[in-house]
Amino acid sequence: MHADHADGMDHAVPDKDRPAGSALLTEPGQGAFAALSEVVRVLEADPNTNWSRVDLAGLRAHLVDMDRLISDTVVTETELPNGLSASATGDVETTTTLRRMVPAHAAQLAKDDRWRVESLEIDDGMELRVTSEDPAAIARIKGLGFFGLMASQEHHREHHLMMARGEDANVH
Repeated sequence: MHADHADGMDHAVPDKDRPAGSALLTEPGQGAFAALSEVVRVLEADPNTNWSRVDLAGLRAHLVDMDRLISDTVVTETELPNGLSASATGDVETTTTLRRMVPAHAAQLAKDDRWRVESLEIDDGMELRVTSEDPAAIARIKGLGFFGLMASQEHHREHHLMMARGEDANVH
């Protein structure tokens, strides 16, 4: 048991039952833990949750991949006249992560018709190439860079909830 839990903290007490005016944190832990905690809260609040399909272990593995991509990936970006080419490399685990995540996210990025997206396997990782003919899109591509492109698009929350519910066959 964590030493701070010995002070009478009761995880079973719902937030609505806490005394008025008591300060509550909004983040229940570091990123992956906070994301899992949020998903669990949503699943528990949904009376239609099919608990036999819930896959929090799969979501956790994906969140670990996301953390590895952000924390352990070494990126060399080359500006192109019409966009960006980014070579993403790392150790063996990071390369495995990149080979799962970059092609899947490239497919998501390709849904935006303002640019063209390619993901190419290279010896020690992946290359992400995003180009456009639109000067505003080119500036956006260059401004976002590899990590911004990987974090862009508003599908992550929905994707994570689908994974947790055991509904997403296209895990990346």
